[in-house]
Amino acid sequence: MNDKATVLTDKAKPRGKYPHVKRAGDFLFVSGISSRKPDGTFAGAKADEMGNTELDIRVQTRAVIENIKDILRSQGADLADLVDVTVFLVNINDFKGYNETYGEYFDYDGPARTTVAVDQLPHPHLLIEIKGTAYKPLR
Repeated sequence: MNDKATVLTDKAKPRGKYPHVKRAGDFLFVSGISSRKPDGTFAGAKADEMGNTELDIRVQTRAVIENIKDILRSQGADLADLVDVTVFLVNINDFKGYNETYGEYFDYDGPARTTVAVDQLPHPHLLIEIKGTAYKPLR
């Protein structure tokens, strides 16, 4: 492991000039991660031929957490190493579905968590974004 920023080639490329994760000493700072896939589509988002969309907070939450898990694993860490997360929801009415899905991955001994409602995220199909900090000593 090194002190350099890392962008994973098997994840969706960031939409700006920033890394998926940045190591600073024993801490890993994970940028805001969405359910976007490498092909530019989004897990938990479907559109029919008329342009009607169906967005699923549970599927998106699961995809976001799985993306974070893969990003952490690229640095020799895992979800258990997360110490703090901030969750951004476009619609606070999605809290129940997101919270239940989040609970499939974390319990009371999981990371400290803050959840906030935001006006919008970088794409209209996004319902959720999560950023986090993990503690994983270099050894």
